[in-house]
Amino acid sequence: MIAWISIGITLLLVVLLARPTGMYVYSAFSAEGTKLDRFFGPIERVIYRLSGIRPENQTWKTYAAAVVISNGLMMLLVYTVFRTQAYLPLNPSGIANMEPRLAFNTAVSFMANTNLQHYSGESGLSYLSQMIAIVFMMFASPATLLGVVMAFMRALSGKPMGNFFVDLTRSITRIFLPIAIVSALIFVALGVPQTLESTTVAQTLQGEEQSIARGPMASFLAIKELGNNGGGFMGVNSAHPFENPGAISNLLQMILMLLVTTSLPFVYGKMVGNPKQGRVLFVSMAMLFIVMLGTSLTAENAGNPALNALGVDQQQGSMEGKETRFGVTQTALYSVVTTASETGAVNGMHDSLTPIGGMVPLVNMMLNTVFGGVGAGFMNVLLYALVAVFLSGLMVGRTPEFLGKKLEGKEMMLIALTLLIHPILILVPSAIAVFAYPETISNPGFHGLTQVMYEFTSSAANNGSGFEGLGDNTPFWNISTGLVMYFGRYLSVITLLAVGGSLAAKKAVPETIGTFRTDSALFGVVFLGTVLIVGALTFFPSLVLGPIAEQLTLKP
Repeated sequence: MIAWISIGITLLLVVLLARPTGMYVYSAFSAEGTKLDRFFGPIERVIYRLSGIRPENQTWKTYAAAVVISNGLMMLLVYTVFRTQAYLPLNPSGIANMEPRLAFNTAVSFMANTNLQHYSGESGLSYLSQMIAIVFMMFASPATLLGVVMAFMRALSGKPMGNFFVDLTRSITRIFLPIAIVSALIFVALGVPQTLESTTVAQTLQGEEQSIARGPMASFLAIKELGNNGGGFMGVNSAHPFENPGAISNLLQMILMLLVTTSLPFVYGKMVGNPKQGRVLFVSMAMLFIVMLGTSLTAENAGNPALNALGVDQQQGSMEGKETRFGVTQTALYSVVTTASETGAVNGMHDSLTPIGGMVPLVNMMLNTVFGGVGAGFMNVLLYALVAVFLSGLMVGRTPEFLGKKLEGKEMMLIALTLLIHPILILVPSAIAVFAYPETISNPGFHGLTQVMYEFTSSAANNGSGFEGLGDNTPFWNISTGLVMYFGRYLSVITLLAVGGSLAAKKAVPETIGTFRTDSALFGVVFLGTVLIVGALTFFPSLVLGPIAEQLTLKP
């Protein structure tokens, strides 16, 4: 009963915080003067002056180029740090330089907001690499996509797209940095370490010596969750007691994961001048979330039927790969939250989830619309909203209109291309991996296929969690997932900015009695139907061959 009450408290807090956070985010990016300018304005003007930034409006092409080029330079910078960390300061444990292909994968991973880790956090990076490379990207990456989604919203509402460097700066100074500082202090109070001391050695009760890694974890943890990054300071991520000491820290982590991403529908409603538009999308995504959560909780609490037939308690049978301080229910909730928000942090091993319990995180990432990560998730939501409007227009024989702009061939070709990118990046490399590199797959049969699909889905969706046990620190996996993460992030950014730029250039048409309203419950139903038909059915055959087939083979 306590576990179910804690779920209710978590979801209630998320819902209560969503709209106020949305209003704050809107004010942070408002072109009109706000009270926030009085405090942050002088700081930002200094940054603009030192960086040579001219806060002028950009076209979609200039905005997209700024995103790709600046992020590319950041990747090169942190790659250099990874490759030379053995010669740099703040390396008390003497960690060696990172291997080139692994350094490439890690640099792309954290810049793409994926945080896929083919290394163990505490033994793969020095403190300097963790702080000035990893944490730097944990701020820059979500700030990039938060800026992009703001530009996309402005374009859809007929406003100038804005300036990427201004949006990037405001994302960090007004959103991520203040909240992360407060959150880090709370985590320190809850017992998360924040130190530059090296690994310590403790005497066990058996008289053996045990090396205990530590470091500046609290500051790392705050932006890890708030920015939907998810990478762990420790190899086992938030399953480690240093990164997640107990129930309160677990609750705070889930709230931080959903804080910004659940606020974006309300930002959108305010931006387009119709709050009901945002509420419809928020409720639609919340319904998807509840369905996913209910499915996961049912599957995990039912346990393994084969073990149940042997008389093993259901709860005990489901505890494989889960921390006793969280239990089955909180682990299932965390797995849904971390993949619905495209964060990737874990407080248990997803490889040990039941077949259906493991399918839910996989489907969350395949859809990439169950709230989704900071910026990228809501851009996918708006993508499906545009598809829903287009399909509705075809059904009634009218030219589809969205926010007073006609959707025509150019926009739909770009949208179709965006829809194709995601499944291609998942299914094609998965087939190659299963055919050419079976020795890296640690699980047999259907579960092995799920393990491979999960890795590429996590990469394409910029999530970063994995079915651990995969032999992924190899040239094939480092290069292939690195490329999937890069293209999964930046191709969709470019195409959707192009859609926004095309719509922004069009003249608004007056609303008529035949205009399909996008602020109604009917549109919410059509939107959900579009997500399930277009999104879910794309991946249904692969799910049948993986987790669904595995579930059917579990015999009592």
